[in-house]
Amino acid sequence: MKRAMSAVPSDLMGEEAFSPVSGSPLVLLAPGERVPAGAVAVLVDRDGLLPDVDAAAYDALVTTRAGAPSPWVSAAPGRLGAQLGAVQAMAARAPIATALLARVLRHGEGLAFDTALELESLAYSALLGGEEFARWLAARPAPDAGVQAAHPVRYAREEEHVTLTLASPGNRNAMTAAMRDALYEALVNVLEDPSSPDLTLQAEGKCFSTGGSLAEFGTARDLARAHVIRTQHSAARVLHRLGSRATARLHGACIGSGIEVPAAAAHRIAAADLVVQLPELGMGLIPGAGGTVTLVRAIGRQRLLWLALGAFRIGAAQALDWGLIHAIEP
Repeated sequence: MKRAMSAVPSDLMGEEAFSPVSGSPLVLLAPGERVPAGAVAVLVDRDGLLPDVDAAAYDALVTTRAGAPSPWVSAAPGRLGAQLGAVQAMAARAPIATALLARVLRHGEGLAFDTALELESLAYSALLGGEEFARWLAARPAPDAGVQAAHPVRYAREEEHVTLTLASPGNRNAMTAAMRDALYEALVNVLEDPSSPDLTLQAEGKCFSTGGSLAEFGTARDLARAHVIRTQHSAARVLHRLGSRATARLHGACIGSGIEVPAAAAHRIAAADLVVQLPELGMGLIPGAGGTVTLVRAIGRQRLLWLALGAFRIGAAQALDWGLIHAIEP
């Protein structure tokens, strides 16, 4: 019997060179250089020529060409060096989280929405038990939790339209467990309403949401249970199922889960003061509220990885250009 041959040549020994267990998995490549097996590969086009390459072979692509098309990220020539330094420093500080994020993005790209959420959550729970997160947790200053509103999500209905408002400005609409559960319950009520109302998700206060409450990070003891709860009570999953009925109106800071969740809405409108950031790698984690699924479907996995690697901030204009939002309105 003839032995079946692998379509892709095996290079298991080569992969060891970029194992996150022994060091940074990140490699910066010039056009024409071979992509090493097992590496988190970033293609750097310093000359702004946008070379004809197989973009799928890379985890991120950055160029000095202004207004570069997807999946390229444009960086001003004078800032490219600092940005490359930032991503190298992040990968060195959190090599395992960096490698897992790249793998989750690659593997999840062709999966169904709910299946990709499961993959993300499993990786997130694994990292919660890891040394990189424990190191961040030990060095973290005492967080200012702010004041959680007694009723963090407000429901209002007018004819065939429901408005859900994140209503806890005292803690910048942080995605606490209470906020997550209240939002999930409200979204399910809209989804399963026999009259099929349209939905607008918005927030009051200075920003939409600064993401997960830092005071609650590290409090989960049963990580398997946390995974089940995270996927079972996923607000992003319900927003996705609402399809064209759902609109998210964003303003101010949308950090971490504060952008991961609303990115699941079919229609996304932002104010001009929008600021988006993914800070999770700096904590030894990856986006865990659906971002590796919702954001990938909006901006692509290469741009998402670049944002996460540098914890870079983007504003409304860039979010519009990339397709993260569909319009900028007051």
